[in-house]
Amino acid sequence: MILEVATLNINKGLSAEFEVSFKKAERIISSMNGYISHQLKKCIEQDDKYILLVNWETIEDHEIGFRKSEEYQEWKGLLHHYYEPFPTVEHYK
Repeated sequence: MILEVATLNINKGLSAEFEVSFKKAERIISSMNGYISHQLKKCIEQDDKYILLVNWETIEDHEIGFRKSEEYQEWKGLLHHYYEPFPTVEHYK
């Protein structure tokens, strides 16, 4: 199992809209092969900042199975316009 860690900085004042869109997007990621679980946590110290933690069976499940899928295009359409700058994504074992 690997852990994907993404730091999400949301455009100022759009956190509430982002959370609504994320509720839709989490149905996409949770349906993917190799997906185990996820958590979205809102930062206490900084407004409009989150951390996304996703457990995958393998790194390939994330980087190939998810990111190269048609479903990822839907995920991207729902969420990517909220990010400034684009998230840093790292993997841990």
